[in-house]
Amino acid sequence: MANPPTTMKTMQSVSPRSEPVQSRSIKRAQQILDVTSELLETVGLNDLNTAIIAKEVGISVGSLYHYFPNKHAILYAMGKSWLDSIEDVLKGIQEWRLEDMTLPNFIDQVVDINLRTYRQQRAVLRLVQAMFSVQELRELDERHDDMVISQMAKVFKRLGFKKHIRERERIARLYLEVTHSTYLVVVNQNERRAARTLDDLKLMLTCVLERHLNEPE
Repeated sequence: MANPPTTMKTMQSVSPRSEPVQSRSIKRAQQILDVTSELLETVGLNDLNTAIIAKEVGISVGSLYHYFPNKHAILYAMGKSWLDSIEDVLKGIQEWRLEDMTLPNFIDQVVDINLRTYRQQRAVLRLVQAMFSVQELRELDERHDDMVISQMAKVFKRLGFKKHIRERERIARLYLEVTHSTYLVVVNQNERRAARTLDDLKLMLTCVLERHLNEPE
């Protein structure tokens, strides 16, 4: 007996209706993103919808649709904005005098500057969870990983890692998984607990990276 046909879920468009150019439209689009960030934190992804967002912004759902076609498009814009800030940080790191830095000094600075981008993004944990679990947003999750891995592999070479590119990328993926998950924990901890967690993170990074830094090619 033939299996019944499966229903394929149609992906929603995540493209904005149009790119706002007037000052008022730009402010309104940003207001929608800011309000969605607040709601994502308070009501969660499952209960978030365009009706709630429009009500909190103070506009009709029809007016909201002039900017974004659905909630996933709003979340996509939020995620893209956050990734742009991470990309800026990674480009900034490439401008450091990496060849002259000690490993402990590098770890202190790279952890502090990256953590800042996590703390600046409201509801970052829920946003990251959405990027991983929502089909329409998975592209952002993959872009994040590829971006961090490729850039950190370059950083490790300049720090003095005598490794093949594939090995540096493997180490960079480990670096990504450890730091990314820890930052998502730290942003929700109180100051004292966060400081202790960050000390542990820096110790782990030192142990791993120091080993590979001192290994021959």
